[in-house]
Amino acid sequence: MQEQAFIDKLFHAHRDARRIPSPSAVCNWLDGLLKVLFPELADHRYASRRELEQHYRQLKLDLFTLLETMAERLPKTAAELEMAFLERLPTVHALLLLDAEAILAGDPAAVDKTEVIRTYPGFRAIAVYRLAHEFFQLGVPLIPRILTEHVHSLSGIDIHPGAAIGERFCIDHGTGVVIGETVHIGNDVKIYQGVTLGALSVTKEMAQTKRHPTIQDRVVIYSGATILGGNTVIGHDSIIGGNVWLTQSVPPYSRVYYEGYVRQKVHS
Repeated sequence: MQEQAFIDKLFHAHRDARRIPSPSAVCNWLDGLLKVLFPELADHRYASRRELEQHYRQLKLDLFTLLETMAERLPKTAAELEMAFLERLPTVHALLLLDAEAILAGDPAAVDKTEVIRTYPGFRAIAVYRLAHEFFQLGVPLIPRILTEHVHSLSGIDIHPGAAIGERFCIDHGTGVVIGETVHIGNDVKIYQGVTLGALSVTKEMAQTKRHPTIQDRVVIYSGATILGGNTVIGHDSIIGGNVWLTQSVPPYSRVYYEGYVRQKVHS
């Protein structure tokens, strides 16, 4: 009897659950889109423009189907959100090409842009983030987090889709990078593995406030650095050394590092 009651409880939970898109369907759509956007990722060479266009239109239909699954939770109709996302796609593609160029320029080990796009986890994480960010901006539920958590599991890089990241962003190596929801990152920023841009301990009531730091233009953050807090601003053209822990702002052109294991020094 106890087992039957438990099964009944599970059945009612499944019956009453809101419709959501399958994570595998979302990730398959993502994989197809990335292969269309970047021939370096494709495992198929299109024989004609018409063939590519047909594949692109299928991806559009698949996106509409995913959105339609959650129609009652969407801020607009599935068709309107599909159109809005696709209108932004050329801009996102252009941003990602700039990101690939920044990674190539910033990593002496990178041979060419094809290698960066095809093999670098930092580029893959940034690509998925930028696509997820567009859905986040449009108010689409679930899909942004499904996308970023998928690439998180593949790359070890955790970027919240709500973060605001500027042009020519470079993640080198990348394992263990965490970028929170209200992080603001400027242009030409480079970060290494193990960097955390996070929040100080906050209550749930602060969910709609800025809880994560701002990183201005042309900042380099080395491995293991932790920068916390919504009021923390790293001034432009600064360098943050490895394993630094920061909960306060530093001015532009700063050099922040630890001397030995005790004293923190900030040079402006």
